[in-house]
Amino acid sequence: MRILRGVAGAAVVAAFISLATSTRIIGNPYASTFSIVAIDSANGDVGVAVQSKFPDVRAIVPWAEAGVGAIATQSLINVSYGPKGLTLMRNGATAEEAMRILIQNDSARQSRQAGIVDAKGNSASWTGTECFDWAGGVTGDAWGGKGEVISGKGFAAQGNILVGKATVEAIANTYQTTKGSLADRLVAAIVAGGKAGGDRRGEESAALLVKRAGAGYDGTTDDYIDISVYDNPKPLVELKRLYKLHELCFFRSDPKNLIKIDAPICRELQAILSTKAYKGQQFYSGPINGVFDAATHKALNDFMGWENYDVRIRQDNLIDTEVLQDIRKNYAAWQAGKH
Repeated sequence: MRILRGVAGAAVVAAFISLATSTRIIGNPYASTFSIVAIDSANGDVGVAVQSKFPDVRAIVPWAEAGVGAIATQSLINVSYGPKGLTLMRNGATAEEAMRILIQNDSARQSRQAGIVDAKGNSASWTGTECFDWAGGVTGDAWGGKGEVISGKGFAAQGNILVGKATVEAIANTYQTTKGSLADRLVAAIVAGGKAGGDRRGEESAALLVKRAGAGYDGTTDDYIDISVYDNPKPLVELKRLYKLHELCFFRSDPKNLIKIDAPICRELQAILSTKAYKGQQFYSGPINGVFDAATHKALNDFMGWENYDVRIRQDNLIDTEVLQDIRKNYAAWQAGKH
């Protein structure tokens, strides 16, 4: 590890001293897992995707903080790697420096596995010599097996008790070749890892955690995505489903997907909003004439709030095609169920 200098170096050393006096082992359980931590250097998104043959993996493996970095702590889990690692990076440590400090002060480090990425895109991965096979990781172009810290750029993918190396290879290759947002790439990568073999004990839980500055539900937090599959026979299938649901209910409208509420669309919406039996409430009671007036607009906004499209409610005459498609799909399903 390079020598740290200046104010940032002093802060890291202070954090190091605090961490060195607080590491304890209290019967930590194994949580065999494969994961990826990564950052989008263009917009600062930082996150973790993980799957494990262990329940509620979200509570213990993934950690992230906007403007700081992300961590996955697994195998014989030391949960404190999450908050301690973030503290180290917040105080100026790189991903590799944070990793080395964490394992140096952990007497059970040979049973640990972890991946870290910092806000500047540096990444590191560690796999202890006592992790169950197959176990190892990759950081960009650097591969590592047991007993070594590897460093790279952009992401770190790692796993233990895997069917084979192909799982981590698939995670890394898919992440690097997939287009879209950081979350899109993380989901694609972790799903690819599962298809390539995954945990040789099977599947149980999965999680996706992404932080983006000011991107929470109402703009007051950095909680962009936080999805947990607690216990499921196909957790990665469920993770994909929940991610699509999260996109619909929590992501703001993409301007490219906005269309004008013309007369045909307006008549269609007025008819749906007039049907009291549909939701047990009549949102619109005016004429079905295709005129998007104030009454229709209010009825649509009320309905969108009722149906949890809150962040896509608009004050103009446009509608998100994703919302319109979902409204149509749900209404058609209700109509089909009546027969």
